[in-house]
Amino acid sequence: MQIQMFSFSIAKKAFLVFCIICLGVSSAWAQVRTYSNEFLSLGVGARALAMGNAQNALSDDVMAAYWNPAGLTNVANTQLAAMHAEWFAGIAQYDYLAMAFPLAEKQTLALSVIRFGVDDIPNTLALVEADGTINYNNLSSFSAADYAFLVSYARAFSERLLFGANFKVIYRKVGSFANAWGFGLDAALQYKLSERLTLGANLKNVTTTYNSWKFNFTEEEKQQLAATDNLIPEKSVELTGQDFTIGAAYALIENDTWQLRSVLDLSLTFDGKRNNLLSSSVVNADPRLGVEAGYKNLVFLRLGINNVQKYTRDAAKSAQWNMQPNAGIGLVINKVSVDYALTGLNRVGTGVFSHVFSLKVTFGGGDEVYTPAF
Repeated sequence: MQIQMFSFSIAKKAFLVFCIICLGVSSAWAQVRTYSNEFLSLGVGARALAMGNAQNALSDDVMAAYWNPAGLTNVANTQLAAMHAEWFAGIAQYDYLAMAFPLAEKQTLALSVIRFGVDDIPNTLALVEADGTINYNNLSSFSAADYAFLVSYARAFSERLLFGANFKVIYRKVGSFANAWGFGLDAALQYKLSERLTLGANLKNVTTTYNSWKFNFTEEEKQQLAATDNLIPEKSVELTGQDFTIGAAYALIENDTWQLRSVLDLSLTFDGKRNNLLSSSVVNADPRLGVEAGYKNLVFLRLGINNVQKYTRDAAKSAQWNMQPNAGIGLVINKVSVDYALTGLNRVGTGVFSHVFSLKVTFGGGDEVYTPAF
């Protein structure tokens, strides 16, 4: 069906809303901390990870709540998604669970939970007795974990222009020693320029996301920290700056038998100098490129590159540019999508990769499971 042009007034209103949202970017540059809440930058879903995290304009299922909530408007039936990954030889556990519910035609609500944590960390504060002897019976363990809870809403302004937003609640906990609560907002658009080309824009942490830390050391723990010349922290607030990602997805081939899709994202951050392709104290640019080839929308092969960085293996050698390669496959069986990715954790040049699996289930509706955004 030929897509109808949306009215100029709707486009003007959407552009005005997005400009107002973007006004918060410059106001918080000097206040934010670089790489704050970085666990929210790891990505979700093996499909996305295999494509180098390039999903802004392509994502159109329950996982769009993370990549670009505007894409949730393409969800016609209730969907459930889950992922589990282990990093650093199983030391860190990374889990994701989400569900999307269509509310009405072209309106969708989604709930997502993300956890990144390290468990069974030895607590050695009480290992040494007052007389200097070591008592291993005093050893205990704790977990350091970061949680994110996302409530997402999306609706279509027209057949071409889609809008979405996230309300985020962040909870971070380091054993019984410290915990933090934080809140933030994301706002996103997708615009279908043609049957084959879709544009996307996602502004994370619209007015910055803050974490308010509270420290709960006992008097005994404070004495033990002071005896070893450790600083005893007080209450603090940690701010996470904006991440403005723009992208384009293009269907090179799109028919009932073969599909070939390409997507390019550019992530712009403003929280201080990073090790990105374009790096400065004002803005950093991180490009991501992904390709997906499919057969009858049932079997998929995916490739992607991201994390372009300059690094050195040896201090005596000159720095060189490198990038992170990713690959994966996908399979759709009835209403179940199983995806696999061979990917790293932003570890350029190490040759260390992890196996990631994710699952998506569609409930109700017809036989169609995968609904491309094109």
